[in-house]
Amino acid sequence: MSDPARTLYLVCYDVADPRRLYRVHRFLLGYKAGGQKSFFECWLTRGELAEVRRGLVERLDLDEDRAHIFQLDPRQHIRQLGCAQPVCRQFMIL
Repeated sequence: MSDPARTLYLVCYDVADPRRLYRVHRFLLGYKAGGQKSFFECWLTRGELAEVRRGLVERLDLDEDRAHIFQLDPRQHIRQLGCAQPVCRQFMIL
């Protein structure tokens, strides 16, 4: 990703209720560039990061669920185990 305004984050979540799980998953699909199940790689601007945080707070039950947002270094070498496939690092946002 060449846009300096965007930073790579790993957003992961564990949601106890199936209805909330669906809502959180659908919400994050709009931000993900790669990932699987409950772990999404997201290239976010500062504003988008704030939107993701607000959106998670609105959709989670903070007494039962949890979410983590980790800032990643895109220069880090990707190590894969098993049948993992590399995520395409080039994408377009329209």
